Amino acid sequence: MKLGKVIGRVVCSTKVESFEGLKLLLVQPIDEKLKTYGDPIVTVDTIQSNTGQIIYYETSKEASMVLDKIMNPCDAAIVGIVDEINIEKNL
Repeated sequence: MKLGKVIGRVVCSTKVESFEGLKLLLVQPIDEKLKTYGDPIVTVDTIQSNTGQIIYYETSKEASMVLDKIMNPCDAAIVGIVDEINIEKNL
């Protein structure tokens, strides 16, 4: 799983059938220290997340498994909202 921050919505006039009823959100990948890296990606929102929230998402084959239809073109899907991040420091 990967961390990201929802930074916007993607509006489409037409979607493939397997995406009907789901929001497409723009997500900026972040690391465990909440620093951004890479380019933003479009994700399928399966949990009703909102702009500004820290989320975790899956990519590749795992992302397509969260949708009802088995054969779908999903490359990235939001699967959870992060409430808190705790990092234990090494002594």
